[in-house]
Amino acid sequence: MNDRGLAISKIVTVPVREAFRHEALDFTNWLEQNIESLSDRLGFELTVLEREKTVGDFHVDLLCQDIDGNRVIIENQLERTNHDHLGKVLTYLVNLDAKIAIWVTTEPRLEHQRVIDWLNENTGEDIAFYLVRVEAIRIGESPYAPLFTVLAKPDHQTKETGALKQELAEKDVAERHNKRMNFWARLLETSKSRTQLGVNRSPTKDHWLSVSTGRSGIGFNYLIMKDGAAVDLYIDVGDKEKNKAIFDALYSQKETIELEFGDSLDWRRMDNKRSSRVVMPLLGGNLNDASTWDAIQAAMIEAMIKFDRTFRKRIAELTIR
Repeated sequence: MNDRGLAISKIVTVPVREAFRHEALDFTNWLEQNIESLSDRLGFELTVLEREKTVGDFHVDLLCQDIDGNRVIIENQLERTNHDHLGKVLTYLVNLDAKIAIWVTTEPRLEHQRVIDWLNENTGEDIAFYLVRVEAIRIGESPYAPLFTVLAKPDHQTKETGALKQELAEKDVAERHNKRMNFWARLLETSKSRTQLGVNRSPTKDHWLSVSTGRSGIGFNYLIMKDGAAVDLYIDVGDKEKNKAIFDALYSQKETIELEFGDSLDWRRMDNKRSSRVVMPLLGGNLNDASTWDAIQAAMIEAMIKFDRTFRKRIAELTIR
């Protein structure tokens, strides 16, 4: 009661499960019949096409369409958001060829809201993601009513930012590829006066340049990274057990090999992977600093010559079948 004698009640928030005890039977069914309540908050019209639409072994809560006929999926979660429902949102969007995904939840995690923002920023203009919090309210003893709050949505600025980031990323990749092409071209030209290794190779945009050992599945590689370089022996004949057997056969000669090579090597059996490697790391090189190229390339060529001299004969003698 206010000063003028008018009866004024407060809006009270109550647990959603008090209003909708069962997500599918109560909340999804209610939303199907009252889709305009959500549409009004989103700012665009929705028409329900089907409830519990089958998608493989799954069922999307609501399949709708907007005024332009685009498919819209709605995934309800009357609990804290989790990775399972995030995966479902993406699965339904892709498999139903939808353009809009709406995730309705009572308790959105900040991490998942960031994912929705990222998706809006990094997908095309025709794809949109919404994260909507739902609460249950009532005034006095009035019936329960859901309150929708849009927490994440696409906008023109977000899409522009995403497009700009993609453009910059593509430009960065192109520049990096161009640097690698130039780096390898210079290395191959320099190496001609020292060795015939790689004489028939052409520059590549990759961070590695392979050199044949004379045996399929076993190769020497030059490697250049942003903050270093290396030469390695890479073993992958297509079979993990054979790869490990080849590595072990060479590793059994480790002491002799390193003595002949003239330096210690980094032996990487990599039991959790199919391939194995023997690496000679080289510090001081920098792909982004061309002033370091001459020195690091000289070291790489010298290391490659030593790899060839030390390993080629042993690789040829391997009898593993």
